[in-house]
Amino acid sequence: MRRFVLSNIMIGFFILLSGHSFAQDKAIYQEKDQDGKSRTIFTMDFSNLEKPKSADEFVKWTHLPPITQDKTGTCWCFATISFLESELARQGKTPVKLSEMYLVYWEYIEKVRRFVQEQGKSHFGEGSEHNAVLRHMKKHGLVRASDYSGLIADSTKHDHSKLFKELRNYLDYIEANNIWDENQVLSNTTMILNKYLGTPPEKILVDGNEMTPFQYLNDVLQLHPDDYVCFMSLMYAPFFKQGEYTVPDNWWHSADYYNVPLNEFYQAIADAVKNGYTVALGGDTSEVGKNGDEDVAIIPSFDIPAKLIDQSAREFRFKNKTSTDDHAIHLVGYKKLGSHTWFLIKDSGSSAHRGQLKGYYMYRDDYVKLKMLNFMVHQNAVSKLLNKF
Repeated sequence: MRRFVLSNIMIGFFILLSGHSFAQDKAIYQEKDQDGKSRTIFTMDFSNLEKPKSADEFVKWTHLPPITQDKTGTCWCFATISFLESELARQGKTPVKLSEMYLVYWEYIEKVRRFVQEQGKSHFGEGSEHNAVLRHMKKHGLVRASDYSGLIADSTKHDHSKLFKELRNYLDYIEANNIWDENQVLSNTTMILNKYLGTPPEKILVDGNEMTPFQYLNDVLQLHPDDYVCFMSLMYAPFFKQGEYTVPDNWWHSADYYNVPLNEFYQAIADAVKNGYTVALGGDTSEVGKNGDEDVAIIPSFDIPAKLIDQSAREFRFKNKTSTDDHAIHLVGYKKLGSHTWFLIKDSGSSAHRGQLKGYYMYRDDYVKLKMLNFMVHQNAVSKLLNKF
């Protein structure tokens, strides 16, 4: 009996703290048809949700139209390339459609190289992080999508299922047979990549002038990889220090992430977009409050009320793996609505094309605070925050 009384007192205190009615958001089960299959999902009732009615309501910064990553696990590159295209516009240049697959190609080369060097101990998957793009830009430059599409023959959509399977099988073979000759393995990897993606260009033609991808990056685009910085907000590392973002897709163990408390992390994102910058985000997108048919991502009150989201709530979910680093996206706009700020998200994932917005989501501020685990932005957008390091 005492336990029952105490639990009711705690519930009342919980409601008082949250400022929400106990059943503000309603959890429901829903029959869903997807890819020709019917399944039952646990979700929420979005019918009474106050949300922006369309993308036109947002303050938006220049970006190229959404495209899909198709059947690939390369959201990290699609989001970051989209971000860089917007950076061109922000810096007064004409945005141009850049090639994602050019960098995906070189990412696979470096993943295999690391796998050999660590004799099978390095993580090998399709995913990666925003700053992988910066690494490859420094070494290989950039090209336009028209220079290298990564599509062969008459293909019009990306499908890396066979490519990844063949690479995975090959690495399993070299590990099983203890073949750690880096040159030999990379030579065979190059043949596999060329088979499925085509051979990347060594020279491209720009306005009648032949140049290397590196020259195109430096002389034409004039994008500087060192101008961009990445942030995280996690308690396992000291705040206001740089550290490693400990997720599998950071397979090269980059320790360049600026670690800041949640309030600084969120405010940096919000201030950046309000000041004319776009932001590349990464984090968890497998939540009951994220729904492609509704075009929204929020945190339902039956998960945790918005007012109770804090550093520990984020860390708890990261530690128990209910917040995972599973998707990268591009934040391109914002809108204030009631007590919340909403963010317009350009998303290359398939779910973003199911609703009315076709390639966009609307993320509410509570979702960003709880579920976005890292971001990349131009250093000028966060100069005051960087001064604390």
